[in-house]
Amino acid sequence: MPSQFEAVAGSALGYSDDDTGSVTQATNKATGVTLNKPSGLITMNDAALAAAAEVSFAVTNSTCTANDSIVVNHQSGGTAGSYLMQANTIAAGSFAITVTNVSSGSLGEAIVLKYSIIKG
Repeated sequence: MPSQFEAVAGSALGYSDDDTGSVTQATNKATGVTLNKPSGLITMNDAALAAAAEVSFAVTNSTCTANDSIVVNHQSGGTAGSYLMQANTIAAGSFAITVTNVSSGSLGEAIVLKYSIIKG
């Protein structure tokens, strides 16, 4: 059996453009979104998030199972380094993302998050 490195030599790991989608959050930063792709971009609402505050929202995603791992990062928009984010509450058909403002002031920015599902 080839190692992971031999199996993917010469090709990048990840999802194709067909497996990636995007969605914009409506109403406020706690509003849930639906994106049924294993990888995607979520543009958050630009409602203010106070210093040291956190907010969570649900992501409905039919490709997600309870055994998967979700990687989420701040892709663009807003003030770099001012947010921490993590995926949690991973279940069949959904997961949650929690975003924390780690800056010293309130931020009202429409940040873009990128997530990828790693199949478990």
